[in-house]
Amino acid sequence: MRPSAGRAGVIATFTKPGGIRLTALPPLALYVHFPWCVRKCPYCDFNSHEWKGERFPEDDYLDALRADLEHALPLVWGRQVHTVFIGGGTPSLLSAAGLDRLLSDARALLPLDADAEITLEANPGTFEAEKFAQFRASGVNRLSIGIQSFNDAHLKALGRIHDAGEARRAVEIAARNFDNFNLDLMFALPRQTLAECQADVETALSFAPPHLSLYHLTLEPNTLFAKFPPALPDDDASADMQDWIHERTAAAGYERYEVSAYARPHRQSRHNLNYWRFGDYLGIGAGAHSKLSFPQRILRQARYRHPATYIEEARAGKPVQEEHEVGPHDLPFEFMLNALRLAEGFPVHRFAELTGLSITAIEPALREAEQRGLLERTHEKIAPTPLGQRFLNDLQALFLKDRG
Repeated sequence: MRPSAGRAGVIATFTKPGGIRLTALPPLALYVHFPWCVRKCPYCDFNSHEWKGERFPEDDYLDALRADLEHALPLVWGRQVHTVFIGGGTPSLLSAAGLDRLLSDARALLPLDADAEITLEANPGTFEAEKFAQFRASGVNRLSIGIQSFNDAHLKALGRIHDAGEARRAVEIAARNFDNFNLDLMFALPRQTLAECQADVETALSFAPPHLSLYHLTLEPNTLFAKFPPALPDDDASADMQDWIHERTAAAGYERYEVSAYARPHRQSRHNLNYWRFGDYLGIGAGAHSKLSFPQRILRQARYRHPATYIEEARAGKPVQEEHEVGPHDLPFEFMLNALRLAEGFPVHRFAELTGLSITAIEPALREAEQRGLLERTHEKIAPTPLGQRFLNDLQALFLKDRG
């Protein structure tokens, strides 16, 4: 039987000579992107689109997701999926039946680990107790809740659709239905004081969340805040907030295991750890990105960004808009860009295992980072120092210089 052109292309991906040689493939995760939200926040640079009608086309989008996944199967055939993350946008806008269908399709098509971490991003403005209980019954076992602040004035400045009361109620509903959840908060908000930052964090800690993500607000390109910048705390004030956050979370029993991530013991985000450890991920949905490893190459893909275009192309069996192989000259920087975010750093042998390259490829940058006190290493492990964590962009930039 003659293989189809598509299948022949997949076979070629596995077998044709490449620029690297991997002895084993990394763990695989699934990311599902939901592109719609009630209102676009002025700081958001994610692929999210305000839905203007009464109801977004849920069934059409779920059809497209299934077609996308079926199209991608030959690239991940036989590989077990260890984590699933449903992000957006606001995926908690999905109906309970829609979310159940999505996870049922994933289980039918992929060998999902029986102990898989399945995370759903949720906006406090969309919380309904009964629906979230149904999400849990469908298999979601972790929520990531976009609180951002418990202060009404700051929520209004951030363009959020919920108020402080709804934020508290959302956490209460989450705690009743899930034993594993994350609270997303931001600091260095427009005109925020240290005392207001402290009040937000103390409120979050009062719920004893298993995981906290505490992000410094940044003005990303192509956002409303970039075009019309708000008045933000100066560098000294935001550094004071960050220092206090590190001390307070540590005192409360949280480990800062990544630049912006704090967890109680054994509650780290397994999905995000896979990203930072340079694992593989299959991304489906509008604008989703994939990183997939093969014995002789590493492939990156991007889906069509606009939801209507994505639905049309996915149904036609062509969801991927861009695809390229990551060359040996780019791999060291891509690996270090992720690995240096982790406080634990990485075992030296992991670099060769996941890039197919010798550690000598980054020796000049390692040496300079060590001399500047940004990094420490032994023959077994490489990790950022506290100074390297504080000046992470400078540390990562050293490895950008090594690309040639």
